[in-house]
Amino acid sequence: MKMKRSLLASYIAGITDVHRGESYSRIFKYFLPEFVTATIFLFCASVFDAWFIGNLKSTSLFATQGVTSILIHFIVKIAEGLLVGTVVMCGQYNGISEFEKVGKALVNAFWLTIMVGGLIGSILYFGAYYIYWFYGVPAKMIYHGIPLLRLKAVAIFLMFVSFAFIGFLRGIKNTRVPMILFMLGGIIFVLFDYILIFGKFGFQQWGLQGSALASIIQYSVILTSSLLYIFFDKDLKKYSINLWALFSWVTILDLLSLSWPVMIDKASLAWSQIWLSKMLIPMGKCAIASFTAVKELERIAILPAVAFAQVITFLVSNDYKLKNWDGIKNNIKKIIFIASIIVFTLLMTISLKPQYFIKFFDHKGNFTELACSILPIISILVFFDLLQLILSGALRGAADVKTVMITRLLVCFFCFMPMSWLFAHLNFGYLPAQFVMVYGSLYVGNALMSVVYIQRFRGNDWKEKKI
Repeated sequence: MKMKRSLLASYIAGITDVHRGESYSRIFKYFLPEFVTATIFLFCASVFDAWFIGNLKSTSLFATQGVTSILIHFIVKIAEGLLVGTVVMCGQYNGISEFEKVGKALVNAFWLTIMVGGLIGSILYFGAYYIYWFYGVPAKMIYHGIPLLRLKAVAIFLMFVSFAFIGFLRGIKNTRVPMILFMLGGIIFVLFDYILIFGKFGFQQWGLQGSALASIIQYSVILTSSLLYIFFDKDLKKYSINLWALFSWVTILDLLSLSWPVMIDKASLAWSQIWLSKMLIPMGKCAIASFTAVKELERIAILPAVAFAQVITFLVSNDYKLKNWDGIKNNIKKIIFIASIIVFTLLMTISLKPQYFIKFFDHKGNFTELACSILPIISILVFFDLLQLILSGALRGAADVKTVMITRLLVCFFCFMPMSWLFAHLNFGYLPAQFVMVYGSLYVGNALMSVVYIQRFRGNDWKEKKI
């Protein structure tokens, strides 16, 4: 009990300290652009897409969209690993005013994302059939999924490259321009998603494939706009950016040393979603459709935590070399406090009338009852996801990326996967209970991760110089 009281006292002292760390008003100033960015990037690209596909009134198409979106989420997390590495490297150099090194970090991130994005895009394009075969989905879903995934491969490549510029801008504390870029891309995605899926305004009706075509257009616009801004904004001249300069393998290796643990840890957590879908697919297409709908609603509620995780990463990275340890810890506590209030307000709103929200995805009413029965329970467990998101973001800002990677790998492969497999193969005799146990095992893993991260910050090893 003594440790718990000490931890609680430390938390209360941190959220009420007005002298060390950022003020709440300044945290919100950083948060709002990131929240808009996260809302557009995740909400528009995922929830609106699922809603449009749901309006096609085909459970098979909706399930195919759900399975594919989980895979794309996995790939996005790998790309975010490179983005976070870019944020940390640019942020730490920017914090000590070594501007030319910031520019060189961007150049190397640009070429690295081209190489990695090209490789992953090729795997998705040429391996589409085998990916759906691995999922174990019905032949009808494979038929719908292959052309969808091949078009998504092109969008994925464009996304990787654009993330190099987003990481640079966030690293220099410019959250406004990434917000505008994602807002522009999100609006264009929703517009063309609607037009191409349903064949509006004289365009061909592409159905499910229209979603992928809209993604290609979206990231083409984001990439082009970011290039124009980087080259023509006068305030960025001090970074001496020359994308066509020869890249440095030494700097690329430094960037990879920061990025690959983040890529692996983010991918391992995203892999859990793929694993969950594999465990739920044998329960029937209504189960996987329910998972897709609940996941999308959960994604809406967790958006503030995602935005705050981005904020804490660049706040910590800019304070790290200044050795502002008390400020870093107080910022973490304040952000957890604010995020918890906002996220639980959203979750409570959704859980009070789950039927209303589920029906946005289920126009036939095939899986509404199942989804509504599990949504309130899952909503309570989401807190552990919030906690691990913010704490892992803070550790990444301190360049302590290997701690996050190792923790997530161990928890994912030695706790979550065995636990979920066990619950998936037990005979519960009641589908909602089995569903909750399988899905809930993910949050048990998140809780274990949070304990490890808290203990890490209560020690001193995270303060060791990384780059």
